Amino acid sequence: MNPTVPKANRLFVLCCIALTVTSMTFAIRAGILGQLGSSYGLSDEQLGWVNAMAFLGFPIATMIGGVLYNSMGAKKLIALAFICHLLGLILTITAEGFLGLLISTFLIGFANGSVEAGCNPLIAESYPDNKTTMLNRFHVWFPGGIFIGALLSSTMTQADMGWQLQVGAILVPTVIYGFMILKSQFPQFDRSSHSTLDNLKSLLSPLYIFLVLCMTLSATVELGTQQWIERILGASGASPMLILAMMTGIMAVGRFFAGALVHRINPTGILLASAVCSFVGIYLMSQAEGSMVYVSAILFALGVMYFWPTMLGCVAEYQPKTGALGLSMIGGIGMFAVSMWNPVIGRWIDNARQDAQAQNLGADMTELVAGQTVLSNLSIFPFMLIVAFTCLFFYIRRSKLATSSTPIEDKINQKITFLRHDS
Repeated sequence: MNPTVPKANRLFVLCCIALTVTSMTFAIRAGILGQLGSSYGLSDEQLGWVNAMAFLGFPIATMIGGVLYNSMGAKKLIALAFICHLLGLILTITAEGFLGLLISTFLIGFANGSVEAGCNPLIAESYPDNKTTMLNRFHVWFPGGIFIGALLSSTMTQADMGWQLQVGAILVPTVIYGFMILKSQFPQFDRSSHSTLDNLKSLLSPLYIFLVLCMTLSATVELGTQQWIERILGASGASPMLILAMMTGIMAVGRFFAGALVHRINPTGILLASAVCSFVGIYLMSQAEGSMVYVSAILFALGVMYFWPTMLGCVAEYQPKTGALGLSMIGGIGMFAVSMWNPVIGRWIDNARQDAQAQNLGADMTELVAGQTVLSNLSIFPFMLIVAFTCLFFYIRRSKLATSSTPIEDKINQKITFLRHDS
């Protein structure tokens, strides 16, 4: 047996645990928003700014980490992620108000981005002959970790455990991967530097700019809706955290078996189908109550399941000259867009609640109407994507880009999964 294989497997497990921590912070934060608002007397717009800090810290860390990887190495980046996770979680538990939550949540977001910046290239280097399979398995743990965190938050909430205990539960896998960093031997990495001048020029391509604009919408549809699931669906007659667990479970399975689908369907076709499915799902959620919420949530999950990785795949396939910089930038801008839309979503909830209260509706009906109103607003995003991806589908079909000499299934299978995110 190759002596490097056990070391690589240990590092792979370390990375998966770190990514699980990343996604657990996302899920549990979604589950405790209501408790945070009650504990600190925060409006939904203020809670939106708290959410925004996580989505702001992520792209900052991802883009900085991508630039510094060759000089710092994976171990230092992942160690930085551990330190920020540890500090962020402890500061969240001990926060005394709005400002403390902003700072602690930014640290957690920065840690999450550092995990991505350090682990993606590390796994690629550790499995040079099996990159695609191992990176697929790694990125399953973003929806997989959300599934774990959502079930944990739901169970602890039903047991009347406070939000501090729920956040504290994330410390367990955090400490585990921190301990593994100390005990693991990391491989030597490539310190060679590469000029990014051609990549920077390629970022000005109209097609790339178009894809970036689409990414801001698709990322917000997926992550914005999921992050506010408890506030939006809390009065719908269904369990928001069970819905989140169900959706992310479907996404994890779908992404694990994504290779077979990508082999057969043009990525622009996948994006168009995803936009239609997510629009139908989110529209039905805005009308549904009780058990029908679960049905509409399944459609929504099927819609957003391939958004993020396929957007990256389109950049890799149709704008290859942007290189790794192009992939990092579109992912970072997608997360940044989610951070900017979070306060807006919070404001929508506040305004919809006030309008419902003015109609003298009961407390439960007020929350139900507010959530449905916000979902109606969010449905505009996938509708815009249907139009955008229809144009993209026919543009790619008629252009020379659709007749690349390299089979699309081979290129996408190699490139789409390299930086797959879940978000």
